[in-house]
Amino acid sequence: MPAWLPRAMVLALALYACFRLGSWAFDQLIGLLINVLIAFFLALAIEPAVSRMSAAGMRRGLATFLVFLAVLIASVGFVVMLGSMLAGQIVDMVDEFPKYLDSVINWVNQTFHTELSRVEVQDSLLHSDWLQKYVQNSATGVLDVSTTVLGGLFRLLTIFLFSFYFAADGPRLRRGLCSVLPPSRQAEVLRAWEIAVAKTGGYLYSRGLMALISGIAHYILLAALGVPYAPALAVWVGLVSQFIPTIGTYLAGALPMLIAFTVDPWYALWVLGFVVVYQQFENYVLQPKLTARTVDIHPAVAFGSVIAGTALMGAVGALIAIPAVATLQAFLGAYVKRYDVTDDPRVHGQHQWRLGEPLAARLRRFRHAQGSAGGQRPDEDEEPQGPPPRS
Repeated sequence: MPAWLPRAMVLALALYACFRLGSWAFDQLIGLLINVLIAFFLALAIEPAVSRMSAAGMRRGLATFLVFLAVLIASVGFVVMLGSMLAGQIVDMVDEFPKYLDSVINWVNQTFHTELSRVEVQDSLLHSDWLQKYVQNSATGVLDVSTTVLGGLFRLLTIFLFSFYFAADGPRLRRGLCSVLPPSRQAEVLRAWEIAVAKTGGYLYSRGLMALISGIAHYILLAALGVPYAPALAVWVGLVSQFIPTIGTYLAGALPMLIAFTVDPWYALWVLGFVVVYQQFENYVLQPKLTARTVDIHPAVAFGSVIAGTALMGAVGALIAIPAVATLQAFLGAYVKRYDVTDDPRVHGQHQWRLGEPLAARLRRFRHAQGSAGGQRPDEDEEPQGPPPRS
């Protein structure tokens, strides 16, 4: 046996053990890493406001606390307003449920010539097997729901703490990161940080503007239909549809449809149609223009980044995918060398040849154009392509 073989085997086993240990640690800490990533982008979003308040003479920690306090007050106020509205609507729906059930039963009897009654339907529902199983599963799942709620609150607190530290100690964090890098790399890191702040702020600005437009449009519809709590529902639709990725549109439209159904069942169909039409208008007209101006990213790239972020990290990846890709694109754009585009009609999607022109003539004219562009004279056997230009 060679003398180096035992040492190589021990080294290989040690590397494999380190790899397994690192994989296990990464799997255990993936939740914390995602929380830190969310906190970092949240700190980038509030960085402009904190920097302005700090430049005005306020301490950075106090400025960060005031910004978070304003966000917290706005969030709690919105949740309380929406919760009171939902509580009142749920009580009204429970009180009016027999009336709705009677109307549905009468419609079924008239349409299908049946003889159903509300008492029979209620008895069949109360004594059904699936309802009993649902009640049993709900009773056993109370502990799971409580655990999920507590876990969500702890995760939210973790995100806010990390984002507070990132925003309050931003200069110290940048100084500590740059202290381990050479001066040339320090400039690149600071430029990337500045681009990330600008792109994240632009993304939130565009989302906030689209939420405002969506809220105003849905408020006009709900107010015209006479749906109660139209302002609160409009705020709900604007915020949820813009800041909850993938399923936010469906969650945002479900609540106004439910409230409109209590007024008139046909109003729910009107709300559904408006939500679908407005979503198409937002996807194909409004969002591309706002995204191009604020984030400077192509709509197709934005759509692909959202899909990729969802596949990698779920809803969190969809939420931070666009500012992350915009930051990466802007940072790498400085290292890509660009050239002037030649004045060729084919760049604009136009064809240089005429219909019915032989292939050989097209090739000769292409060689002639290439020779003229390179400063060479065309071949003598080539035929001229039209009369010479007038002076």
